[in-house]
Order: sequence, then C-alpha cells, then structure tokens
Amino acid sequence: MDNKEYSAGLGELRAVRDELKPLERELVQLQAKVGKLHDRRAEQIRQLGGYAKATSDRIATAAGLSVIDIVALVPSLAPQSASGAPAEPPVTESAPVDQQAAQAPAEPIKEASAAPDPDSGSTDRAGALARLRAATADGAFDLEVLGEPRQAENTPSPADAGPAEAERVLPSIPAGAEGDGWFRAESGLASKRPNFKQATRGMAFLDTATGVLVWQGGTTRLDLGQASVAEILTAVYAEAPATVERIYVTAGDPWHRGSERHEFLKDAVAAWLNGPLPEGWTVESSRGKDRQAGHLVHPRNPVGRWQRGADQHTEIRSVGEWFDPEGADPATVRAAFVELWKALRAVNFEDVVIMGSPSQTGRDLWSRTIPTKAGAKWADGFPVMSQEIRGLLHATAGQGRTELITPPRVPERVPGWYEVDRTFAYAKHTWASGVGVPKRITAAAFAAMTEKEQTNALFAPSHWQVRVTIPKDWNHVGLLPAPAPGERSWHYPYEGGRTFTTWAGGAEVNLAVRNPIAPWRIEILDGLLWESGDPLKGWSTKLREAWQSLRATADLHGDEQQKQACRLASRAVRSILLYGIGTFAQRPRITTGSLELGAGGAVPELPDGARLTGITDTHVTWERNQGFARDQYAHPEWAAGVWSAARAALLSVSTSAKDPQTGKPVKAGALHLPAGSILAFRTDAIYTSAPVDWEYGGEPGDYLLKGRMPWEQTTPRTDEEFYTLQGLGRQAYESEGM
Repeated sequence: MDNKEYSAGLGELRAVRDELKPLERELVQLQAKVGKLHDRRAEQIRQLGGYAKATSDRIATAAGLSVIDIVALVPSLAPQSASGAPAEPPVTESAPVDQQAAQAPAEPIKEASAAPDPDSGSTDRAGALARLRAATADGAFDLEVLGEPRQAENTPSPADAGPAEAERVLPSIPAGAEGDGWFRAESGLASKRPNFKQATRGMAFLDTATGVLVWQGGTTRLDLGQASVAEILTAVYAEAPATVERIYVTAGDPWHRGSERHEFLKDAVAAWLNGPLPEGWTVESSRGKDRQAGHLVHPRNPVGRWQRGADQHTEIRSVGEWFDPEGADPATVRAAFVELWKALRAVNFEDVVIMGSPSQTGRDLWSRTIPTKAGAKWADGFPVMSQEIRGLLHATAGQGRTELITPPRVPERVPGWYEVDRTFAYAKHTWASGVGVPKRITAAAFAAMTEKEQTNALFAPSHWQVRVTIPKDWNHVGLLPAPAPGERSWHYPYEGGRTFTTWAGGAEVNLAVRNPIAPWRIEILDGLLWESGDPLKGWSTKLREAWQSLRATADLHGDEQQKQACRLASRAVRSILLYGIGTFAQRPRITTGSLELGAGGAVPELPDGARLTGITDTHVTWERNQGFARDQYAHPEWAAGVWSAARAALLSVSTSAKDPQTGKPVKAGALHLPAGSILAFRTDAIYTSAPVDWEYGGEPGDYLLKGRMPWEQTTPRTDEEFYTLQGLGRQAYESEGM
C-alpha cells in the first residue's frame, strides 16, 4: 500500500463512519422506545397482579412472557409449595458489573447488614442470643437485603465452571527482543514530590432523610422535598455560603429514590444526577481535561459536580466513600473529619488537606513523602514502568480474595460460624516494594540460578508466570489465583492433581511452595524481578500511627459523640491506606459524561470513541475508555505486591502473639484451621465453622474476632445468605459483651 492508497482508504472509512452514525442514532431512539414500552408493560403486570383472582399463566400469555418473568415482577403469583416442603432457593438476578465500580481499589463494594432485629434495642444478653439462635439454627435465613440488589460474588468451583479450556488465557511476555523491550521506564515520567499545597475546600454534611445540614458555620434543618439535585442546591446555598464546595451526604442516598423505575441502579443514579437544575446552575465543565465529564455515575457512591457562574463550584458526594456512618448524625460525621485531619497532622503530614475521596487523599499524602534531599536514592523520582508492563500487571494481578465455598466442598450444616478479620492489614505489607525497572527472569534464567538465588528471587518483590500442579491428596482450600471462566476475574483451584497456568506474586508463590500442609509443584515460566526498596514505608507508618491514635482515643474518650467520631475517623484512615494503594494500580482511564437530548428526544452525537450507557427522558450518559494515561504516580507493581502478600497472609501469616513454649510468633490463617472448615473469604476476613482462638495483639495484620455463633448453622449457598449470617454473627458476638 502506498500513500495514495492509504489516503483513499481513509476517505472510504470516513464515508462508512458518516453512513453509520445516523443509523446508530436511530437505533438508540428505537431502544429508548422499547425500554419505555417494557416499563409500561411491567407496570401493567404489577397492577393486574394485585387482582385477587389473578394467575401468572394468564398474565404471561397476555404479556408474551414466561411465567417465571411474571413471578419475578409479582412474587405473590408464585405457585405455593405444599406445607412442610422445602422452600426453593430464591432466584437472584445479577446485573452486569459496573465498569467504574470494577475499577475501584480493594474493598470497593460495601457489605449490606442484615435486617435489624425488632428487639435489637434490648440489652438482655440471653434474650439477644436466644433470638439469634432461633433465627439461624433451623436455617431460616432472612434473605431480604435492603437497598441495591447485591451482585453475585460466589466464585464457581472448577467442577461447575465447565472445561478448563473455557477459562480466560492470561497474557504472556513476548519471547526474545520484543518482550525484552517491555523492560524499560517511560521516558520523562517519574513520581516526584509536588511543589504546591492542595487547596482546601469548604465542606458541609447533609442527611437527606432528615434534612439536617452541618457546616463550619452552624447547623440547620432544610426542607428538601424529594431531595432532587435542584432542591438540594437551592436549600443548601440558601443557608450555607458559596465557599462550601463539597456536600457530603451522610444518609438518605437521594440518588436511589425512584430506583424501582429503572432496570439498573446505575441508570437511577444517572437520572438523578442529570435532573433539572436551578436557574444559573450548570454541570461543571471548567475543570479537568474533558469538559463534558462532570459527573461520576457510580451505583453506590456517585459524584456530581456543578457550577454557578464562573466562580462557584460544588460537589455532592457520599460519605460512604470514606466509611459506613452507622447511623451517625451529620454533626458526628463532621467531627470525624475534624479528628481525621488532626490525627494526620499529628503524625507529621504537615501539608495534609482532606480531599474529596480517600484515594485522592492517600495519593497526595504519599506524594509528599517522596525523597527530595540531593544525593538521596530516588531523589529524582520513582520511575514509571512502560505501558506494556503496566498493562501486563493490570491483566494479571488481582485484588482481594472473594470466595464463597459451598456444598459439597463443605457440609450442608456446620457446627458454628466464626468471622476473623485482619485489622489494617495492608499496612503490614508495605515495608518492601519493587523499585526501578524490573529485570526479566525467563524459565531458562531461573533454572540457571543456584538454589539460594532462586529462593532470594522468590522472596524479593516479584511477579511470576507459573505452571502449578496441586498435590494429588490435597484436601484444603486453593492457594493461587487462576483466571476464572466466563466473566469472573479469578478463582482458586483446589482439586488434587490439577495443573493450571497463572500469574502470581512472589509472596503467594512462596506460600504455595512452603505452605504448612504439603508443597505445591511450581514451574517458573517467566517473571519480573525488582530491586527491593521501601517507597511506601514512611507513608504507611504515619497512617498506622494515626490509626492507632484514633482507636486509642475512641476507647478512652468519655464523650459518646467523640468516641464515635474517632472510631469513624480511624476507619477513614484505613480507607486512605486501602484506596491509596489502589490508586497506584492505575486502571485504564474511563471518562463518563452526559448530554442533553435534542428537540423531540433526538439523541445527540456522542464524543469520538464513546459508547452509550444510559438514556432518560432528558439526557443520555456515555463512557469512553481512554487507556493508560501518562500518570506520574502509576505504580501497579506496588499495588500488585501488597495485594499478593495480603492474599498469602489470609492462608498463613505470623502474628504479634508469641508461642509460650517456643517463643516464636504464632501462625494464623486458613491453612491453620481444619480442612473443610473454611466457608468464605472476603479480602482480609476468613469465615469458618471451626472455633478460632488466635490472640489479637492490636497490631496491623492481626486477626480480630468480629462474629461468632457457636451453634449449628445451615451453610450459606448464596451471597444473600452469607451476608445474613455475617450480620447475625456480629450481633451475636456483640450480645456476648453486653
């Protein structure tokens, strides 16, 4: 092909584009009409379902749907089982994972609590335990989950997932010079300490359920009506000054009102964000590279950004980004942010500014620990890896372990339920991280090493492509993540004799080889080996000190409001560490935005490369994958190392407690519990049917008992059942201390 043919080809491509765009707009309009008819049909079905003599089969015939579809809309029309017959498990409708949510750092999805006991206000310990026994002993799970339907998190066992060849195939480093070319730093890109201080933003805290608004200047109660964006902006700025630029919603979740009218929660959030605005207000477009990307449409913690004129800017955010307020009023939540700022200031984060989210705050605080002293190592900045290496880590380094282990791997009924959680766990895994450009270790290079060199390589910051063979007589949980079938990210093969290929960090590979039960066979196929450094140590040490200080204050303070405020602030510090580490992973950048419909509901032209994600009566929302940005703070090697070490520590880790006989640290983790007793993993928590007596020393990474029901349970098979037991287990444990 010569230059003339190339130019002609571009002309033809533009012609196809111009022909395709109006057809796509027509398709969008047609889809919108179909969506409205679906909503109309569903509403009519619900109305007809309220008739006393209505039957699901007749309505299904009239609607052109199946009986199952009708029952999903009108559960009362479900066929009634015979008295005493076992109830069928509920049908769980799983919505596709929101792309923004999927990119969030570790622990982005908040766990729903079980429905409260009507008598939960009672302080009678025996009565509370009796109620919990009655609720769980016969497997009578309360499957109602308030708020957003939880997306399925149950990782299927390989036996249920279909043949191994259906699994995702993880990328490999190309052989020879092409792959060797990946091992470089991005030219002109390094992490350096900023030479400016972040601007402070005035904050207000609003309970949209009660209308209570608190800011530095006072407290008032607002009439919010239906708590639309327009009503909130009008009411807040009738009382608070324009210097308030950030409104944290502490309760009420106004973006979820009317969610029953939408198929997905994200659509309800988008409709709320794009609702009518008061006169003079517009979606913010004067800050950021993409002028149209004013809002973050997230199903649980959205961010809306607006402006009035050229100078007044405001955000509406959820305080759930920082912590679960647990019913705290806005004044207590504001006090928590004040205590957070004071605690961070006290540990020598002298330029601390509380930013909009814990991830932004965490990265900013870390950036101010980068060495600047002339001659100090890395004083010129920490180099950013090549885009190829960052892409490889993005595809092959998972986050926290989330797994629900169900029968027949475990019994249908178990003798108890125990939850242990590693407190402030990630701080324990930030003492050593890979720095500089990694060295490639091929299979041949690894085989040529001495045994000591191989051991040192596995203990150093590293990331390995391995072929794994599980011992034939293995009867415990899986040790290494593997690409899961279908849309799931990772699962943990456990079947004796199985062989699979995956990527894993050095901490997990070491654990597999040296676990306390039986060594797994590991073959090194390729790998990345970094120089060991401590770029995160000073940052995490300060955060740990702030966390410990706030916890101690919460335990000793005589004022109940301040106790709660310090407790919430300590959880905010945990979020800063957790999500701060997640920001280093630098996922591909997803820009979201919205556009107003044209005359007659015409769908406007979307930005180049954008895809439609939602449509309402007034707006369309879109998103665009812009790939990896040239981010000077992109260090996925650090996030991957912390996540790998944390997953390994779920299985076996040294605690701060000492064995009285040997004087050595006591080991804890899933592999130190009986085979068949592990029921679930959730990032830093283990759920087991075996009693746990690990001593809690209060140090980061120690296991803390958070839930206990030492009586027989029905093993949870669904996430709804799991979260119900989780809530009941915590209630039972709290009741013991009454």
